[in-house]
Amino acid sequence: MLSSTAKNLYWMGRYLQRAENTVRLLEATYRMSLQSPIGDEWRSVPVIYGRAEDFVAQFPAPTLTDLVVYMTFDERNPSSVYNSIQAARNNARAERNNLTTDVWENINGLWLDLAQIAGQDRGALDHRGVLEMVKRQAITVAGAANSTLMRDDAFNFLSLGNYIERADNTARILDVKYHILLPTGEPVGGTLDYYHWSEILACIGAFRTYRRVYSNRIEPRRVAELMILHPGVPRSLHFCLRQVDDNLASLSDAYGSRGEANRLAGEITAQLRYGRIDTIFEDGLHEFLTEFVTRTGRLSTEIGRQFLLD
Repeated sequence: MLSSTAKNLYWMGRYLQRAENTVRLLEATYRMSLQSPIGDEWRSVPVIYGRAEDFVAQFPAPTLTDLVVYMTFDERNPSSVYNSIQAARNNARAERNNLTTDVWENINGLWLDLAQIAGQDRGALDHRGVLEMVKRQAITVAGAANSTLMRDDAFNFLSLGNYIERADNTARILDVKYHILLPTGEPVGGTLDYYHWSEILACIGAFRTYRRVYSNRIEPRRVAELMILHPGVPRSLHFCLRQVDDNLASLSDAYGSRGEANRLAGEITAQLRYGRIDTIFEDGLHEFLTEFVTRTGRLSTEIGRQFLLD
């Protein structure tokens, strides 16, 4: 496979996942803003994506609606849903021969629907309805890919981008919650703490999963354990890195060589497989998550060097 083709598929996976992650986060933020007695959890969203300064510069006295418009439609925001879907669609269009009709038609349809909505009066939009539409269609694209694509190198590059992006997002959400959302002096297990941890679980679609696994009240260590170490939760760090490791192994078998990307993926996956949440908290959750984001960034760089000729 040409490196340009592999790169398009890899970034198509990343952009699609980024859009879905953003929508899930905004939906959860909407819900929690209605339930929380404080009602300002939404201010953490641009922090997660490294867009806090730009957001405040554009909206000196921001509201939740301003945030949703900025994160959904702003063409100057590289992390906006609009830009992510457009980039994913452009990559998909360049690689139509490597995608099934179902995948192409669904992603193209998502882009056309979103572009049409973006041209309307944004102040009069049903923003929650738009977020639901994007999430539903993004899931449909992912379902089409999983059910129709041949398990070859094209699928593996698409999956690599998807799981690298998903793991990075999960880690950033956890880190922001623990070190920005929780005010100084707020006791763990307090009212504000409950709403924030509920929001995080909703962001990864795991609120009911948490109840099923632990059958108990929401506790920070257990939420972190679920999102970091649980091997069966599709958005946990462990699950994502195991998929990355498997995809890289398949690509190495196909091309007959292994490199630094394989070693790094195996090392991170082993750490998550044998890790203990008590040890992570003793050493510092923030330090662990910061290191994880750094290492997955390095892993993405090595994937680029090994396969994409970056």
